[in-house]
Amino acid sequence: MDQGLDEHSERQATVSDARLASVFDTAADGIVVINERCQVLAFNKACEKLFGYTAAELIGDNVMKIMPADFAAAHDGFVQHYLDTGEKKIIGIGREVRGRHKDGTEFPVELSVGDASTSEGRQFIGILRDLRSRKSVEERLAQAQAQLVHMTRISAMDEMGAAIAHELNQPLTAILLYLQSVSRKAGASADFDPMMLSVILKAEKEAERAGEIIQRMRQLVEKKEPEREQIEVASFAKACIELVELGTNERRSLFTSSVEPGLPTLPADPVQIRQVLVNLLKNAREAISESKTKNVHLAADLKDGFVEFQVSDTGTGVPEDLVPELFKAFTGKKQKGLGLGLAISRSIAQNHGGDLLLGPSVSGRGATFILKLPVGTARRANDAGALCD
Repeated sequence: MDQGLDEHSERQATVSDARLASVFDTAADGIVVINERCQVLAFNKACEKLFGYTAAELIGDNVMKIMPADFAAAHDGFVQHYLDTGEKKIIGIGREVRGRHKDGTEFPVELSVGDASTSEGRQFIGILRDLRSRKSVEERLAQAQAQLVHMTRISAMDEMGAAIAHELNQPLTAILLYLQSVSRKAGASADFDPMMLSVILKAEKEAERAGEIIQRMRQLVEKKEPEREQIEVASFAKACIELVELGTNERRSLFTSSVEPGLPTLPADPVQIRQVLVNLLKNAREAISESKTKNVHLAADLKDGFVEFQVSDTGTGVPEDLVPELFKAFTGKKQKGLGLGLAISRSIAQNHGGDLLLGPSVSGRGATFILKLPVGTARRANDAGALCD
């Protein structure tokens, strides 16, 4: 009878051990078992994948091999303190810690610890979950949320900019009409001082120029479907520079330009291409803020059926570590700006059949960006238009 019970108990133990072994090795989380001397007794398949060690490499060794140096130095003392006092600091609680891969890489893990009294002494079971994927998702989500807040703020600024431009246009138009009225009467009077008439005519031209600038500001922030027009390159480049020069306190212009004579017109959306060039020029102006030589040069010429706008500056250049990520979304290091970004600028260029590239460094200049646009008919930029809205 006793022999039968023993055989039955033995069979039950064998089945239980098999079930435990199956759960142990198929668990998605890492499971490690150590004794009270911190020696590894069991190390499952998930742990092998997580830390790069095989179970055979760790069984019998101190568990500190899978810990960073600062954790490893204190771990045995924590275990001994628990054995001596029974005070729980992590057992039954769980927390985020760092693990150390066989190759030395450290990474975040969530650790839960339980303990059990066995015939062979106190044992501790640790369950470890790799947090790298979750951390990556959380980081991308935080970046997306920050970008959303930023774009919402930019949208509000766009609306405010359009409203200000509209309000300024009315008194400016009145000023222009008054000046035109005075100049006409002065021109018809033989007694009027010619010098004063010259001053009034100059003031009239400046008022007209201010009106044109305000109109370009309205176009810059205006939300509308992309519309193809034939752009005259020289005047367009000049207008972009004038727009960026607004609000600068420099006594002399930081901008120079050179446009190859006889360039063909460009079939493109002027609002979108203006956004790209203004963004490049503003970035260049910021890049030279700490330079001894302050110059931003906008050049335009014709190469292989493309008009190339080249924006070069005398700044410090683009750091090599940023070059691979330069045109990717959500990777910019700037803390301020219009929110347009090089990623969307390149999208606009590519949807016009062109491209936006980082050119080779020119002697004496920090960075050169090249905007290529085809002179032939290209497909509409509907996708880019959506990105700019």
